[in-house]
This record gives sequence, structure tokens and C-alpha cells, in this order.
Amino acid sequence: MPVELIGLIATQEASETHASDGPLVDRDYVRRFARAHEESDFDRVLIGYSSASPDNLQVAAYAAAHTERLQYLVAHRPGVVQPTVAARAFATLDQFSHGRIALHTITGGFDAEQRRDGDYLPKPDRYARTREYLQILKRAWTEDEPFSHEGRFYRFEDYAAQVKPFQQPRIPLYFGGSSDDAYAVGAAEADVYALFAQPLADIAEEIERIRAAAQAAGRDEPPRISVSFRPILGATEDEAWERAHRILADTKERGGTPIKGWRGFGDGAATAGSQRQLDAAARGERHDRALWTSLAAATGALGNSTALVGTAETVAEALLDYVDLGVGTLLIRGYDPFDDAVDYGRELIPRVRAGVAEREQVTA
Repeated sequence: MPVELIGLIATQEASETHASDGPLVDRDYVRRFARAHEESDFDRVLIGYSSASPDNLQVAAYAAAHTERLQYLVAHRPGVVQPTVAARAFATLDQFSHGRIALHTITGGFDAEQRRDGDYLPKPDRYARTREYLQILKRAWTEDEPFSHEGRFYRFEDYAAQVKPFQQPRIPLYFGGSSDDAYAVGAAEADVYALFAQPLADIAEEIERIRAAAQAAGRDEPPRISVSFRPILGATEDEAWERAHRILADTKERGGTPIKGWRGFGDGAATAGSQRQLDAAARGERHDRALWTSLAAATGALGNSTALVGTAETVAEALLDYVDLGVGTLLIRGYDPFDDAVDYGRELIPRVRAGVAEREQVTA
């Protein structure tokens, strides 16, 4: 299967270096941002989730109505709604978009943020609930006969799903997390397992853990692996690094805070995925061909914050190093979100696709 390239869209122009001073929901920006990703040859874009952000299923519906090919990875938090309700919502959107929807599972790493949506379960229980939730989604999307369920977290009787996804057999399930609980759940239930950028050796170690957990769960094939990066490009290596240090200075000047509207992230100990990024930063700011950890350290590694720095050629080769490890999905988003998406389409994505095609020819 070819390597999948994913971007990220939001409802306003904002990042760690850009104050979000405009309207929270900017329809024109969403439309232009989605089209920019489609024109840049991204396969899919992620739409994030938080207790303070706009409803991302509606964002996906609006963006899908203004694009033709681009697919949408909609972040979703189990526990906010009943799984049968979510199954219908996602299936309906998949029908209207003609099969361009996937679900990205956000179990939740910060208790304070969870409580804002009324979720008071401790983290180990949230992972157990996520597994039950995903199992119900799969049944709701694939079973033709009514079914009942009585589990630890959910109970219902005679559920009959009239609306099925456009995609067959069902909507793809993505999943993120780097704790032991996360490995056990995601490796058992997900189609794609998402990781934050780390040095190659660290990603290789996580891939082995995920594969082992999938085997322990009785799966014939493990989930595909996704890794998320923040590429910083320049016409020369020196220009790329000059830009990287300007971004770092701007981020520090703003206090290393996340985007407004994502309040609550970072309240408490770092998640396992964030801690892995911070551990890499503690070992050094540069790793492998182009990995740079200083921005992760400056922001507390809240989410995807580790960069790849260099010319388009250098960064493309760095991404292909991860492909050679067995990574099948690459999520790339910039610190200048709109302009970077355009630049990636002009400079970076063609080189990555060409490198993947060369590898496929050699394999064939």
C-alpha cells in the first residue's frame, strides 16, 4: 500500500508562533485551507478535538463539501457520546462525503481536560472504555442484524444500524498513544497506530512493541504505523536552520503555549507520547538526518512538536528513513500552517512520493 500523507486543518489561522486573534470559526479560511491541502496532493487531513474547539464532524462536513478528493481524519474522544450515536454520525458523514472519512481515537491524556466534557474516569479505565467503544463501532458499521451489548461501560438492546458507511467494510480507525495501556488497546483494535516523531531507533522500538501487542491480541496483521512531524524547510540548509531558530524564538516569546482554544492540554504530567519526545530532547537537540527536538522541549511536547529541518531534499530523505522502518503514514504540518502546506505540496510531497515509488520498483 502506498505511503499516506496527512496534513492538519483548523478553523482559524493559528499556531504556536501565530496568535489566534481572528474568529474561531472562519469559513473562508477552512475552505481555502482544505483546498490548499488537496492541491498540494495530501491524501488526508486531521481535524483535532478539544473540549473548547468547534465540533469537528461539522468542520469535516463543511470542508468535504468544498473539496473533491481530500479525505478527512476526524479526531474523536470515546466517552463523550454513546458509541451507537457516534457510529451513525460518522456513517452519515461518510455517505455524504462518498467514503472520505476516518476516525482518529483520542482516549485523553489530561484529567483536567477530560473533566471539562464531564469525563471523570481515571486514565487506565479510559483505555478499557476505548477498547469496548471501538469494538461496538465496528459491529455497528458492519453487522446487518440488530444486536445487543452488555459490557463494563456500555449497555444497549436490539440496536439496528440503518445507516452504514459508504466505505466497505467500514470506516478506518486510527489510534494514538505510547503507554502500555495504549499499546494493548490500539494494537488490538486500530487500523493505523499513530506516534509522535522521535529518533529512528526510538520509533523502531515502539513499532516492535506495537507488533508484539498485536500478535498477543491474536491479529494476523499489525496496524499500519503513522508518525507525525513538523517539517521546517529552507532553500538551503543554512536558511532552513535560520528559520527554525526564528520559530523557536517566536515560540518562546509567546511562552511556549498551545493554540488558544485548546485550554487544558498540559494540565498535569506529560503523556507517554509527550514524554518520549522530551526524553529525546534531553539526549540532544539533533538526531539522525534532520530531527530537531528544541521545539518539543520549548512547548512541553504538547502534541506533535518535533521538527525535521533542512532543504526539501534533506527532509524528504529523512521522511523516507522512517518509511524504510515500516512507517506507512506520514503526518506533516507546519508552524506557518497555510503557507507550509502549500510549500510541502510544491517542494516536499513530490520528492517523498518519488522516493516511495523508487522503493516499490526495487521491491517489485
